[in-house]
Amino acid sequence: MLLTTTGVFSRLIGAPLPASLEISELAIAVFAFLGAAYAQRQAAHIRLELIISNLPGRFRWLLEMFGSFLSLCLMLVLVVYSWEFFLNAWIIGDSTYDYEIPTWPAKLLVPVAFTLWAIRLFIEIIGFGRLALEPNAIPYNVPLTLTPEQEARLEILHSGAGGDGSFAAGKD
Repeated sequence: MLLTTTGVFSRLIGAPLPASLEISELAIAVFAFLGAAYAQRQAAHIRLELIISNLPGRFRWLLEMFGSFLSLCLMLVLVVYSWEFFLNAWIIGDSTYDYEIPTWPAKLLVPVAFTLWAIRLFIEIIGFGRLALEPNAIPYNVPLTLTPEQEARLEILHSGAGGDGSFAAGKD
């Protein structure tokens, strides 16, 4: 965003930044894909939480495990094909048109990110499998979403507001 903003202002004064468009395009791979495994851990991807959270213990964990398994299968396919995409770019020396910036480093990050995501999914499968065997066990290594009440309590806690309407941190 900083590069794009700087590029806009530099064009306004008649001195555009060289290769800013190409660098921005290559940076998309970094920011779009590398956060995917973390988002999986935080349960930030789209989920059917209204349905899943109301299912009984063992069935819920089996369904979660099955969903993670399907996602893992997809990730493994994406790892293979994105690796081939990277190798092709590396072998032919693919680069951007205007400034001939090599594209293979950005393309390498895609299979790396998908591999990290696949590892995260594998960890979840183990965690959900454990919960399917012992539905009353404490969940760990699985993404858990909060109820609306829990989210509200966390927001209040992190905002610094106390339950009595005063500010907990730095009372004046």
